[in-house]
Amino acid sequence: MKYIGIILLAFLSLTACDKTEGPGGNATITGKVYVLDYNQELTTKLGEYYSGDIDVFLIYGDDIIYSEDFKTNYDGSYRFQNLRPGNYRVYAYSEDTTASSENYLFPVFQSIEITKNNEEISVEDIVIVK
Repeated sequence: MKYIGIILLAFLSLTACDKTEGPGGNATITGKVYVLDYNQELTTKLGEYYSGDIDVFLIYGDDIIYSEDFKTNYDGSYRFQNLRPGNYRVYAYSEDTTASSENYLFPVFQSIEITKNNEEISVEDIVIVK
């Protein structure tokens, strides 16, 4: 019986130290949102630029719901800090130019893997239609 208690304690201590994606680390994910700006009918491009005030979302690992969000700065930049090593996805919503979705919006994803502490990952631009 004594050995079962020792084995159980060892198992619990090993699983308690297993850290998954999410807060509590010291890695950072940064990036920018680039907008292709069209008229209301989506027939004429009015401009292209990095845009402020766009919601960017961060998903930890295999979660299906976002865990953090960030509104882009005036220059389109965003930052998620204090992350542990693991897999993440960032996304922002774009207008659907094909009108194939019911609400005319769809997420544009970028996948990221943080492999070590103190890492700063710069993500490729998220390009959306607005």
